[in-house]
Amino acid sequence: MNILITSAGSELARNLAGALAQEHTLRLTELYPVEDVEGTFVQSELGHDESTNELVRDMDTIIHIAETPSNLLAESEQPENYAIDYQTRCTYNLLMAAVAEGVKHFIYASTLCLFEQHGEDWTVTESWRPRPSVYSFVLSKHLGEFTCREFGREGKIDVTCLRLGNLITADAAESAAYDAMWLEMNDAVAAFRCALESSSSWQIFHIQSEFPGSRFSIGKAKGHLKFDPQFVPVQGREA
Repeated sequence: MNILITSAGSELARNLAGALAQEHTLRLTELYPVEDVEGTFVQSELGHDESTNELVRDMDTIIHIAETPSNLLAESEQPENYAIDYQTRCTYNLLMAAVAEGVKHFIYASTLCLFEQHGEDWTVTESWRPRPSVYSFVLSKHLGEFTCREFGREGKIDVTCLRLGNLITADAAESAAYDAMWLEMNDAVAAFRCALESSSSWQIFHIQSEFPGSRFSIGKAKGHLKFDPQFVPVQGREA
């Protein structure tokens, strides 16, 4: 399968590319130059022009990690607007190019932070409406989901939305304060691998590691995607 992965400079994209490189042909992209990637690298601003069409051409699936680069946010005079612009305009441009070039499947990485304002004791499923805060990371992901949803519901391309928990590695978790929203990196990679094998016009899945006290139910992802998280954190660590 020919796969395009965005946000090539992010830790998630690097781990995902490392896991997929032997089975698939990869193209990675980022807003700034990135070295030492698995596969071919193409720098792209994800603009509304022919270069974005060239970026996605011949791809079967796009995995849009959609992580706004922290270095570019720091340089921006309006970082909140920059984050929203990246998740909306750039995502729209990527989807438009994907549809034009016949890409079959688009996987968007959103966040479970959309539900942080719900009570921690509530069992929140994919059928619940998000309650995004005005924090730019959360609000921009919420708007990014809207952008993806419209393409999926119009039947132009299959779109899968993975709402991810808070990423952490198993090593880092050993010394970190316990977080009921943890998503261990290997489990995150596994979720994307599962999503590659299952597509429909528009689907949302909650993705986090499963352990005693984990905040979100992942029953839909386990049933539909066959997602089987393996991470179990050290017990008894307090925030």
